[in-house]
Amino acid sequence: MDLLNLFHAFILGIVEGATEFLPVSSTGHLIIVGDLLGFNDDKAKVFEIVIQLGAILAVVWEYRERVANTVTGMWSNSTAQRFIANLIIAFLPSALLGFFFIKTIKALFFNPITVAIALIVGALVIFWVERMHLRPRVKDVDDMTARVALMVGLAQAVSLIPGTSRAGATIIGGMLAGLSRKTATEFSFFLAIPTMFAATFYDVFKHRDLLQMSDLPMFAVGFVTSFLAALIAVKMLIRFVSNHTFNGFAWYRLIFGTLVLLYYWNKV
Repeated sequence: MDLLNLFHAFILGIVEGATEFLPVSSTGHLIIVGDLLGFNDDKAKVFEIVIQLGAILAVVWEYRERVANTVTGMWSNSTAQRFIANLIIAFLPSALLGFFFIKTIKALFFNPITVAIALIVGALVIFWVERMHLRPRVKDVDDMTARVALMVGLAQAVSLIPGTSRAGATIIGGMLAGLSRKTATEFSFFLAIPTMFAATFYDVFKHRDLLQMSDLPMFAVGFVTSFLAALIAVKMLIRFVSNHTFNGFAWYRLIFGTLVLLYYWNKV
């Protein structure tokens, strides 16, 4: 058992779980931290896919009652059917773009400098939206229309560029579409379930030849760590958005993105 790999798994599991549902870009953080750790080969890419599943299962667990009610009511309950329809509508833009263009996106944008620029641009967008002092029209995910769901889905598609943040794009997109801060955050959580499950299983199947039993301990450490860190992050974010703006996250993105840009720019 390679203790260094287990250490990398522990660190990256925390990074993935802590950042997946915050508007700071988990993919961007994984690219940067993985590069700093020297853990960025093909095995690392498969590992990152697996620990994303740990993070998404944390949301399933946190909202297990809502998920169970939606599944059991999908054939008979109109509210559950509308909710599922909105998830599908919001899921499709990024699913289609990802299916056709993910190789090009990874080749062009999966590098620390692109991540840093996206972090900075995303910070400026958050500052801009918060300065607008938007008045929400929708305060519950069950009251969302298909049009609002599509707007959130289009925003999520932008997050295919690493550093943008899937959570940040969907939350800010939701707020611009008329959702309250808390509703936009919750819908972002729910939308993550089909989006990340689809991406995870597609990537695992595509890279199945790289999976080895000897890597199971490393994957297990990262998976469990990611699950626990994400569970804590989800609980804290819901409490946070009830009384705070996202400006704090914007400042973090701006400072972190600038430091990363300066560090890697000097290495080029």
